[in-house]
Amino acid sequence: MIGIIGGSGFYKFLDNMEAKTISTPFGDVDVEIGSIEDNKACFIPRHGKKHSILPQDINYRANIYAAHMLGVTTIYATNAMGSMNEKVPPGSLVIPDQILDFTHGRKSTFFDDPDFKIETIKGRTLQGVIHTDVSHPFDEIAAENIWSICKGMELDAIKSGTVVTVNGPRYETPAEIKAYRILGADYAGMTSSPEAFLAKEIDIPYATLVVVTNYAAGMQSSVSHTEVEELFNQRISLIHKVFKKLVING
Repeated sequence: MIGIIGGSGFYKFLDNMEAKTISTPFGDVDVEIGSIEDNKACFIPRHGKKHSILPQDINYRANIYAAHMLGVTTIYATNAMGSMNEKVPPGSLVIPDQILDFTHGRKSTFFDDPDFKIETIKGRTLQGVIHTDVSHPFDEIAAENIWSICKGMELDAIKSGTVVTVNGPRYETPAEIKAYRILGADYAGMTSSPEAFLAKEIDIPYATLVVVTNYAAGMQSSVSHTEVEELFNQRISLIHKVFKKLVING
Protein backbone atom coordinates (compact mmCIF):
# COMPACT_ATOMS: atom_id res chain seq x y z
CA MET A 1 0.00 0.00 0.00
CA ILE A 2 1.20 3.49 -0.85
CA GLY A 3 0.88 6.19 1.81
CA ILE A 4 0.25 9.84 0.95
CA ILE A 5 0.78 12.69 3.42
CA GLY A 6 -0.75 15.95 2.25
CA GLY A 7 0.63 19.30 3.35
CA SER A 8 -0.76 22.83 3.21
CA GLY A 9 -3.46 23.02 0.54
CA PHE A 10 -3.70 19.22 0.10
CA TYR A 11 -6.50 18.03 2.37
CA LYS A 12 -8.37 15.54 0.17
CA PHE A 13 -7.11 12.88 -2.23
CA LEU A 14 -9.10 9.65 -2.47
CA ASP A 15 -12.63 9.71 -3.87
CA ASN A 16 -13.80 6.19 -3.02
CA MET A 17 -12.48 5.93 0.48
CA GLU A 18 -13.25 4.83 4.01
CA ALA A 19 -12.42 7.11 6.91
CA LYS A 20 -10.74 5.33 9.80
CA THR A 21 -9.16 6.23 13.11
CA ILE A 22 -5.94 4.29 13.69
CA SER A 23 -4.91 3.90 17.34
CA THR A 24 -1.13 3.91 17.68
CA PRO A 25 1.13 3.84 20.77
CA PHE A 26 1.66 7.55 20.13
CA GLY A 27 -1.95 8.65 19.66
CA ASP A 28 -4.89 8.33 17.28
CA VAL A 29 -4.66 9.25 13.60
CA ASP A 30 -7.55 9.94 11.22
CA VAL A 31 -6.79 8.39 7.84
CA GLU A 32 -8.60 7.78 4.58
CA ILE A 33 -8.18 4.38 2.96
CA GLY A 34 -9.18 3.73 -0.63
CA SER A 35 -7.85 2.76 -4.01
CA ILE A 36 -6.99 4.12 -7.44
CA GLU A 37 -7.47 1.64 -10.26
CA ASP A 38 -7.48 -1.20 -7.71
CA ASN A 39 -4.25 -0.03 -6.11
CA LYS A 40 -4.73 0.57 -2.39
CA ALA A 41 -3.61 3.79 -0.76
CA CYS A 42 -4.00 5.64 2.49
CA PHE A 43 -4.09 9.40 2.86
CA ILE A 44 -3.21 11.50 5.90
CA PRO A 45 -3.75 15.29 5.81
CA ARG A 46 -0.78 16.46 7.88
CA HIS A 47 -2.49 19.59 9.23
CA GLY A 48 -5.94 18.00 9.50
CA LYS A 49 -8.79 18.30 7.01
CA LYS A 50 -9.32 21.98 7.84
CA HIS A 51 -5.68 22.97 8.45
CA SER A 52 -6.28 23.12 12.20
CA ILE A 53 -2.98 21.65 13.42
CA LEU A 54 0.06 23.92 13.75
CA PRO A 55 3.39 22.58 12.44
CA GLN A 56 4.90 22.16 15.91
CA ASP A 57 1.75 20.39 17.16
CA ILE A 58 1.52 17.73 14.45
CA ASN A 59 1.81 14.23 15.89
CA TYR A 60 4.48 13.14 13.44
CA ARG A 61 5.17 9.89 15.28
CA ALA A 62 1.54 8.82 15.26
CA ASN A 63 1.17 9.65 11.56
CA ILE A 64 4.22 7.65 10.49
CA TYR A 65 3.46 4.78 12.83
CA ALA A 66 -0.13 4.59 11.57
CA ALA A 67 1.29 4.20 8.06
CA HIS A 68 3.48 1.38 9.35
CA MET A 69 0.50 -0.33 11.01
CA LEU A 70 -1.42 -0.17 7.73
CA GLY A 71 1.40 -1.89 5.87
CA VAL A 72 2.50 1.14 3.86
CA THR A 73 5.55 0.33 1.74
CA THR A 74 6.39 3.86 0.56
CA ILE A 75 5.30 7.31 1.75
CA TYR A 76 4.99 10.19 -0.69
CA ALA A 77 4.41 13.61 0.84
CA THR A 78 3.73 17.15 -0.29
CA ASN A 79 5.07 20.35 1.22
CA ALA A 80 4.55 24.03 0.51
CA MET A 81 7.82 25.94 0.86
CA GLY A 82 9.46 29.26 0.25
CA SER A 83 12.35 29.59 -2.19
CA MET A 84 15.67 31.22 -1.31
CA ASN A 85 16.83 30.98 -4.92
CA GLU A 86 15.86 33.72 -7.35
CA LYS A 87 16.07 31.16 -10.17
CA VAL A 88 13.37 28.98 -8.54
CA PRO A 89 10.21 31.13 -8.55
CA PRO A 90 6.81 30.49 -6.95
CA GLY A 91 4.99 27.72 -8.78
CA SER A 92 8.10 25.59 -9.20
CA LEU A 93 8.11 21.90 -8.28
CA VAL A 94 11.05 20.53 -6.30
CA ILE A 95 12.11 17.07 -5.12
CA PRO A 96 14.66 17.87 -2.37
CA ASP A 97 17.45 15.58 -1.27
CA GLN A 98 18.77 17.12 1.97
CA ILE A 99 17.47 18.67 5.21
CA LEU A 100 18.76 21.25 7.67
CA ASP A 101 16.74 20.72 10.86
CA PHE A 102 16.21 23.87 12.92
CA THR A 103 13.13 22.63 14.77
CA HIS A 104 13.04 22.18 18.53
CA GLY A 105 10.81 20.44 21.05
CA ARG A 106 9.40 17.89 18.58
CA LYS A 107 9.33 14.16 19.26
CA SER A 108 11.92 12.98 16.75
CA THR A 109 12.31 9.29 17.62
CA PHE A 110 10.05 6.33 18.31
CA PHE A 111 12.58 4.87 20.70
CA ASP A 112 12.43 7.06 23.80
CA ASP A 113 10.87 4.13 25.69
CA PRO A 114 13.34 1.23 26.19
CA ASP A 115 10.47 -1.27 26.07
CA PHE A 116 9.18 -0.13 22.69
CA LYS A 117 9.91 -2.63 19.90
CA ILE A 118 9.04 -2.72 16.22
CA GLU A 119 9.42 -5.09 13.29
CA THR A 120 10.14 -3.05 10.17
CA ILE A 121 9.21 -3.86 6.58
CA LYS A 122 12.88 -4.74 6.01
CA GLY A 123 12.61 -7.48 8.64
CA ARG A 124 14.62 -5.63 11.26
CA THR A 125 13.67 -5.83 14.94
CA LEU A 126 14.37 -2.49 16.59
CA GLN A 127 14.38 -1.76 20.31
CA GLY A 128 16.35 0.35 22.75
CA VAL A 129 18.49 3.31 21.74
CA ILE A 130 18.46 3.62 17.94
CA HIS A 131 20.93 5.79 16.03
CA THR A 132 19.63 6.23 12.49
CA ASP A 133 21.77 6.96 9.45
CA VAL A 134 20.24 9.92 7.60
CA SER A 135 22.93 10.43 4.98
CA HIS A 136 20.01 10.26 2.55
CA PRO A 137 17.04 11.70 4.49
CA PHE A 138 14.80 11.30 1.45
CA ASP A 139 14.66 7.87 -0.16
CA GLU A 140 16.47 7.99 -3.49
CA ILE A 141 14.24 5.46 -5.26
CA ALA A 142 11.05 7.14 -4.07
CA ALA A 143 12.42 10.53 -5.16
CA GLU A 144 13.31 9.06 -8.56
CA ASN A 145 9.76 7.74 -8.88
CA ILE A 146 8.34 11.22 -8.34
CA TRP A 147 10.79 12.75 -10.79
CA SER A 148 10.08 10.14 -13.47
CA ILE A 149 6.34 10.78 -13.30
CA CYS A 150 6.85 14.55 -13.41
CA LYS A 151 9.12 14.12 -16.42
CA GLY A 152 6.54 11.90 -18.13
CA MET A 153 3.94 14.62 -17.57
CA GLU A 154 6.36 17.22 -18.97
CA LEU A 155 6.57 19.00 -15.61
CA ASP A 156 9.86 20.77 -14.92
CA ALA A 157 10.56 19.37 -11.45
CA ILE A 158 13.93 20.16 -9.88
CA LYS A 159 15.46 16.97 -8.47
CA SER A 160 17.79 18.37 -5.81
CA GLY A 161 17.98 20.96 -3.06
CA THR A 162 18.29 21.42 0.68
CA VAL A 163 15.27 22.14 2.83
CA VAL A 164 15.64 24.02 6.09
CA THR A 165 12.88 23.05 8.51
CA VAL A 166 11.92 25.72 11.03
CA ASN A 167 9.53 25.42 13.93
CA GLY A 168 6.88 27.91 12.84
CA PRO A 169 4.12 28.83 12.89
CA ARG A 170 5.64 32.24 12.11
CA TYR A 171 7.57 32.75 8.91
CA GLU A 172 11.29 33.45 8.94
CA THR A 173 12.95 36.85 9.25
CA PRO A 174 15.10 38.13 6.39
CA ALA A 175 18.13 37.77 8.66
CA GLU A 176 17.32 34.11 9.30
CA ILE A 177 16.88 33.46 5.59
CA LYS A 178 20.26 35.08 4.94
CA ALA A 179 21.84 32.77 7.54
CA TYR A 180 20.15 29.66 6.14
CA ARG A 181 21.37 30.54 2.65
CA ILE A 182 24.93 30.81 3.96
CA LEU A 183 24.50 27.33 5.46
CA GLY A 184 23.42 25.97 2.09
CA ALA A 185 19.62 25.91 2.30
CA ASP A 186 17.57 26.38 -0.85
CA TYR A 187 14.00 26.15 0.50
CA ALA A 188 12.28 26.88 3.81
CA GLY A 189 9.45 24.82 5.30
CA MET A 190 8.04 23.75 8.64
CA THR A 191 7.20 20.05 8.42
CA SER A 192 9.92 17.92 6.80
CA SER A 193 11.48 17.36 10.22
CA PRO A 194 11.00 15.04 11.99
CA GLU A 195 8.62 13.44 9.48
CA ALA A 196 11.31 12.27 7.05
CA PHE A 197 13.57 11.13 9.90
CA LEU A 198 10.84 9.08 11.58
CA ALA A 199 10.06 7.27 8.33
CA LYS A 200 13.77 6.59 7.89
CA GLU A 201 14.02 5.32 11.47
CA ILE A 202 11.54 2.50 10.82
CA ASP A 203 12.59 1.73 7.23
CA ILE A 204 9.67 3.26 5.31
CA PRO A 205 10.93 4.84 2.06
CA TYR A 206 9.87 8.50 2.07
CA ALA A 207 10.14 11.34 -0.42
CA THR A 208 8.33 14.61 -0.97
CA LEU A 209 7.19 16.82 -3.81
CA VAL A 210 7.54 20.47 -2.86
CA VAL A 211 5.44 23.24 -4.33
CA VAL A 212 7.30 26.54 -4.09
CA THR A 213 4.60 28.98 -3.01
CA ASN A 214 6.59 32.16 -2.40
CA TYR A 215 10.01 33.72 -2.22
CA ALA A 216 11.44 33.66 1.30
CA ALA A 217 11.39 36.66 3.62
CA GLY A 218 13.52 39.53 2.40
CA MET A 219 13.09 38.46 -1.23
CA GLN A 220 9.53 39.79 -1.42
CA SER A 221 7.75 42.47 0.58
CA SER A 222 5.80 40.09 2.84
CA VAL A 223 4.68 36.45 3.20
CA SER A 224 1.18 35.23 4.09
CA HIS A 225 -0.52 31.85 4.49
CA THR A 226 -3.28 33.02 2.14
CA GLU A 227 -0.68 33.52 -0.56
CA VAL A 228 0.77 30.07 0.13
CA GLU A 229 -2.58 28.29 -0.17
CA GLU A 230 -3.66 30.28 -3.21
CA LEU A 231 -0.56 29.30 -5.17
CA PHE A 232 -0.71 25.69 -4.00
CA ASN A 233 -4.33 25.54 -5.13
CA GLN A 234 -3.21 26.64 -8.60
CA ARG A 235 -1.07 23.48 -8.74
CA ILE A 236 -3.36 21.07 -6.89
CA SER A 237 -4.85 19.37 -9.95
CA LEU A 238 -1.35 18.60 -11.26
CA ILE A 239 -0.25 17.36 -7.84
CA HIS A 240 -3.26 15.03 -7.69
CA LYS A 241 -2.36 13.61 -11.10
CA VAL A 242 1.24 12.99 -10.04
CA PHE A 243 0.20 11.24 -6.85
CA LYS A 244 -2.45 9.13 -8.53
CA LYS A 245 0.23 7.87 -10.92
CA LEU A 246 2.49 7.13 -7.94
CA VAL A 247 -0.27 4.99 -6.40
CA ILE A 248 -1.00 3.21 -9.68
CA ASN A 249 2.70 2.45 -10.19
CA GLY A 250 2.88 1.08 -6.66
